[in-house]
Amino acid sequence: MPRNLSLKTYMALARRAPREKAGFLRPRPTGDLLWGHATSLPKAAALLQLTQRLTAQRPGLHLLLTTPPDLPRPDQLKSNVIWQSIPAESILDIKDFLSHWRPDICLWTGGYLRPALIASAAQTGMPMYLVDAEEPGLDDARFRWLPDLTGGTLRLFRGVMASSANAAQRLLKLGASEDLISITGPLQEGPAALPCDESQRDALALGLAGRPVWLAAMAQPEEVETIAQAHRASMRFAHRQLLILVPDDESGGAEIADTLRSDGWCIAEWSKREYPEEATQILLADTRGDLGLWYRLAPISFMASSLAPGHGGRDPYEPAALGSAILYGPNVSRYLSAYSRFANAGAARIVKDTQTLAAAIMRLSAPDQAASMANAAWEVSSDGAEVTDALIELVQDVLDLKEVS
Repeated sequence: MPRNLSLKTYMALARRAPREKAGFLRPRPTGDLLWGHATSLPKAAALLQLTQRLTAQRPGLHLLLTTPPDLPRPDQLKSNVIWQSIPAESILDIKDFLSHWRPDICLWTGGYLRPALIASAAQTGMPMYLVDAEEPGLDDARFRWLPDLTGGTLRLFRGVMASSANAAQRLLKLGASEDLISITGPLQEGPAALPCDESQRDALALGLAGRPVWLAAMAQPEEVETIAQAHRASMRFAHRQLLILVPDDESGGAEIADTLRSDGWCIAEWSKREYPEEATQILLADTRGDLGLWYRLAPISFMASSLAPGHGGRDPYEPAALGSAILYGPNVSRYLSAYSRFANAGAARIVKDTQTLAAAIMRLSAPDQAASMANAAWEVSSDGAEVTDALIELVQDVLDLKEVS
């Protein structure tokens, strides 16, 4: 039972709250279960990437990702990620949630606290940490009628990581324990470098030495003509230029190859183990799992599935992590916050059609232009890496202690 009178009163009200009886789509997985609560889609993306890195070190780890009811389901969820809306502030719903999932640790991002849920989870002995605490998420008018409710809730966390000095000061005024507060900076999605076969990279780099190269990654069939025409236009200024074209669906490679040849292109098909020769104009990279190779070879990456509506774009952090300048189309709804972050830093440029894509490729063909954008992209994607590293170490330590006990 909470000692804080405001929290005790709130819990009594939560016991009378109507039950929503939310269902669970699957049973609790075996092994370690990290519960991450995301108060926004960018924070969800950061938690998903954190889990990806943790899974590489702890195979079998699962993430239970919760979000507020008004937030849509995040895209690109891996098989080891379980998503559901956060339960209502009803003790019966909360008990169902906690008894079903039994998380091993909780990372609560941003703020916008749920006192009944947090108090109930703390009563189970689950280690709970507030990370990326921000000022907007700490000023909740709902709780002003109960003095020190927020402070009592904050004191249930074993650690509080503030996104800024101002957020840390706000936490102190609200009653958080000073010895538990650290200023870490914001938790943000960052780079996750895709692997590649280094021997293949070396062989291709040797064969392509001196040739301008650009990449169109994850292209939809309806985008191929626009991409090819932009390539043709830019080749007027760099006749040895090579386009590496990666279809979103590699099974459609043969059809794309036939179309390109009928349009007069000299192509090599990677799925047939064909290496580009001096006369090759387009390398059709119609295989899965080689994007890390192409990002390393191409100083310019156009992230496709973004010219044609309905596909939502592709992850800009992939090329950013490997030193490639980023171009993208206007339809990037799934990664809008990420592209906005890159664009605001001059690390990515939007294109809309053949003409603007060709113009961007020609401009970035100047090595200093591409290098400047790629460096800006790296700086943006690396910002916040220390926070992620600290959280990985924290989660590892908590789970290791659990195994010992």
